[in-house]
Amino acid sequence: MTAVVAFGFSALTAQAATVSVSNHPMSLLSQAVTEGTPAAKQILQAGDVGHHGSISPSDKKTIQDSKYVVWFGNALENSLTGSLKTAPNAIALFDFDAFNRYPLRDIAGAPIKDSLDPHIWLDPENAKAITRALAVIHSHANPEYQDIYQANTEKFAQRMDAAVAQIQQSERKERPYWAYHDAYQYIEKAAQIKLAGSLSPDHHLSPKASQLRWLNENRPAKQMCLVNQSTAAKGLLAKLQPVSTTVQIEDMSDSQDFVEGWTRMAQQINDCIDGK
Repeated sequence: MTAVVAFGFSALTAQAATVSVSNHPMSLLSQAVTEGTPAAKQILQAGDVGHHGSISPSDKKTIQDSKYVVWFGNALENSLTGSLKTAPNAIALFDFDAFNRYPLRDIAGAPIKDSLDPHIWLDPENAKAITRALAVIHSHANPEYQDIYQANTEKFAQRMDAAVAQIQQSERKERPYWAYHDAYQYIEKAAQIKLAGSLSPDHHLSPKASQLRWLNENRPAKQMCLVNQSTAAKGLLAKLQPVSTTVQIEDMSDSQDFVEGWTRMAQQINDCIDGK
């Protein structure tokens, strides 16, 4: 991954400069790398991963004033595409042949051909790879901190591995769960969980009655857990009983530390499945 990112700098000069990052999960990972040194600027507000909307004039100025702008790419951050797709200072991580990648899934959990689930940061191995990539980028911007970036990246990997070990239980098999919107695929392997269906292809859309019926007719366990990005309506939950719920924000905007936020998400989903 380090060699791949370094290669991407062939058209960029390596003088000390400001680094900006796109959204909150990228910012959390960048903060892990830059701890003890100047932090990167975050373009999008916490809670806005960039699926929808547009960016402000001040956001555009931040992009223009930055030496490097790191984003995931068009598959996630549509609102940044107009400003970053052809920008010479932009680095899209999705452009690199790296990271574990999965396709989007339909509401029954079946993979959708030629698609990309963009929530790659929730995979612990991806999170570590992203910090390694960010360490290279920050080192090109501010080479005087290169040793600190490297040490921080190694520290992050150790913390991430410890978090996964804390969550995993060797005797536990993958347990089924429902999601309102399928945004948690990348945490499933580490958290030992498996999607049994989602309510809607988009969290902005209400589920259809036919989908609620399908979920009830194909429920793999009597008591199910519904992972939601906001508090679910009581009327909706009544149609899925017996069901427990947990609110988990995909961009971790309720967290200030990536490892702590990831651990809390995995633990709370498991507690929901276990009925705690």
